[in-house]
Amino acid sequence: MAILVTGGAGYIGSHTCVELLKAGHDVVVIDNFDNSHPEALNRIAKIAGRAPASEAGDIRDQAFLEDVLRRHDCTSVIHFAGLKAVGESGEKPLLYYDYNVVGTLRLLQAMQAANVRKLVFSSSATVYGEPQKLPLEEDHPLSATNPYGRTKLVIEDMLRDFHRSDPSWHIAILRYFNPVGAHESGLIGEDPKGIPNNLMPIIAQVASGRREKLNVWGNDYPTPDGTGIRDYIHVVDLAKGHLKALDKLDQPQCFAVNLGTGQGYSVMEVIKAFEHVSNREINYEVAPRRPGDVASCYSDPSHAKGFLGWSATKNLRDMCQDMWNWQVKNPNGYE
Repeated sequence: MAILVTGGAGYIGSHTCVELLKAGHDVVVIDNFDNSHPEALNRIAKIAGRAPASEAGDIRDQAFLEDVLRRHDCTSVIHFAGLKAVGESGEKPLLYYDYNVVGTLRLLQAMQAANVRKLVFSSSATVYGEPQKLPLEEDHPLSATNPYGRTKLVIEDMLRDFHRSDPSWHIAILRYFNPVGAHESGLIGEDPKGIPNNLMPIIAQVASGRREKLNVWGNDYPTPDGTGIRDYIHVVDLAKGHLKALDKLDQPQCFAVNLGTGQGYSVMEVIKAFEHVSNREINYEVAPRRPGDVASCYSDPSHAKGFLGWSATKNLRDMCQDMWNWQVKNPNGYE
């Protein structure tokens, strides 16, 4: 009786493994370490007091997946594995469709063959496209402004189609807003390879002197200070949301739910908050808007609260504090 976590050595996956192990679950991690580091698994064991089982491999390899599911007697899957850089998805769309869409298809086929019918899927608020109204509720029309978002939307549609064809499946679709921060121990955190795509790791690298400056992509948005507003959520809050989703899947169903705080912060507000906790000046430069970026995006988290019994507990200061702690203790990530 184990839970398979694909991409379990990654940023959100590693934090979710910690929460699963702490809750008494047996965990099996599949990761190809393309955008993660095996050291994360050692750190997970240090925090949780026991290690997850680990299998190195690719989610596009159906025979491998079937073997792992059967050998470890898995009863459910939390599926994080995939590529997630919006900019890169525009340059390499086929790679994104291959890893994300084909990878998920192979996983579903392997689960079907091994008779494992419970899945929690990492989706994203990018499936809402350009917000027509805020805050974003789960019934907002779905669309996407970039290939990464489209892969998530295709997978969501595939899961809904699959569930309609076989209602005996238990499927949770979790739409993340902007995960940030790190475990309070400073042992695990976000360790992007190359240039980070997300705001918080870049700010942390600038504060520590690893990077010279931060580019603020556009300061002429229709927002109070002109910079983009996002719903940042602490990665540990997010991880706990996966356990709540698993608990809810005791009955066959297919549901989608937002995981966010409901509070939007601008880029400038995040910079100021990080300067405060790190006591460092963040050197930034305003650059033109990036194509595909929306002005403002934040969730209505009330469905998650009512339906899952989950809500975020950590604020922006906590997010910055834990991110800075991780950066200071691991200046070069897991290396």
